[in-house]
Amino acid sequence: MSVDAADFRRALGQFASGVTVVTTLGKDGGPLGLTVSSFCSVSLEPPLVLVCIDDRSETHDGFEASKVFGVSILAEGQEEWSNRFAFGGSEKFTGVDLLRGEEGVPLVPGALAHIECRIEATLPGGDHTIYVGQVLRLSVAPGRPLLYHASGYHCLRSARPPE
Repeated sequence: MSVDAADFRRALGQFASGVTVVTTLGKDGGPLGLTVSSFCSVSLEPPLVLVCIDDRSETHDGFEASKVFGVSILAEGQEEWSNRFAFGGSEKFTGVDLLRGEEGVPLVPGALAHIECRIEATLPGGDHTIYVGQVLRLSVAPGRPLLYHASGYHCLRSARPPE
């Protein structure tokens, strides 16, 4: 049985996910990054996370060159950052003031969490590469996450205030 690409995309759009901006450095040391919803934890001991990067993305080459990456977990109200990094090209870095992690990777200011990683493993994943990263350092801020579901941004609604 063959799976229709449009149906597959529509089905996966029913899975609500957080929104991250994943960054790395190019061969020339310049910043690279993109919006990623394919991010998750892998292990607590050692602390590992994974991201899936499209093989056609310019950011993919940076992962291969630098062997480090940063993850900024976006907060409610950071849709502009997500939209900015959803497209290719270097102009996404024009006119913005990004933080720099200790590994040199750019990080989005005001994000709920920043996670800096060293690539531990690389796995093929169809038209993507799965990068498993060892967490080297992180920071966490209070707030609520930016969510993505059915091709749109959403906010958590709960009676309980964020911790």
